[in-house]
Amino acid sequence: MALKTFGNKDTRSGFGEGLRLLGETNPDVVALCADLTGSLKMDAFQKNHPDRFFQIGIAEANMIGIAAGMTIGGKIPFTGTFANFSTSRVYDQIRQSVAYSRKNVKICASHAGLTLGEDGATHQVLEDIGMMRMLPNMTVVVPADYNQTLQATLAIAAWDGPVYLRFGRPSVPIFTPEDAVFQIGKADLLVHGTDVTIIACGHMVWKALEAQVQLADKGISAEVINMHTIKPLDTEAILSSVAKTGCVVTAEEHMMNGGLGDAVAQVLSKSSPAPQEFVAVNDTFGESGTPNELLKKYHLETTDIVQAAERVLARKN
Repeated sequence: MALKTFGNKDTRSGFGEGLRLLGETNPDVVALCADLTGSLKMDAFQKNHPDRFFQIGIAEANMIGIAAGMTIGGKIPFTGTFANFSTSRVYDQIRQSVAYSRKNVKICASHAGLTLGEDGATHQVLEDIGMMRMLPNMTVVVPADYNQTLQATLAIAAWDGPVYLRFGRPSVPIFTPEDAVFQIGKADLLVHGTDVTIIACGHMVWKALEAQVQLADKGISAEVINMHTIKPLDTEAILSSVAKTGCVVTAEEHMMNGGLGDAVAQVLSKSSPAPQEFVAVNDTFGESGTPNELLKKYHLETTDIVQAAERVLARKN
């Protein structure tokens, strides 16, 4: 079975287009950047709304503090920098000035995960989902492709409260329709199956779809869920699917500890214990390399999801 796509594009460009559209439709939206306007695709907003764009420079902590202050006047600030600098470098400011006081700041983070590539371990943040989902009041969104990142950018502007929006650098297949409805906290069931549930987020959703095709060729029926919102988590979608299949594989471009897999495991352990396999980075930093080289070395490829599904089925049986 061939998978349907609408071409390839980077998810950060979906954010840039969504921000451009918000600039035209919502006068309260302002944008702040830490010297990475081009990398975050914030150029169009800067060009069209220079009075609402603020170049903070390489001062990420200051950027978060300014954004928090802007919300007091009714503005909806979107901050933009690499995911590592959006979280690790400014965690204290996010905790104290945004999450604690529930400020309406949208923390938009590009170049997440290993697929940042050649910039290496210092830039390849793999802990950010865990860091952000642990914060009270924080919403965490990890869209899967260009169209969904665009839709998510529009959706978080209307969401009341702080949001962490995570996206990436490389071009990936576009499989979400332009007119698909994006609902924060509501997972997308992409493929129905009966033998094993595959729950993925971000770049790994496409690989989960590829794995489903390969598993079908082996006579295994896999259900695929795009869990684009890690917090609030769609527990109903998880429990409903696993009640049918009896086992689950989670796939994410993130550390095994603290991410999507941990969130799913918590749900299952409380309500419906079932075998689970994790496709994620196992307690190690990344390194310099091409995205494909790194995904292969750290076992985040389609074949890794297929093998995890076979392992969890063996455990179930």
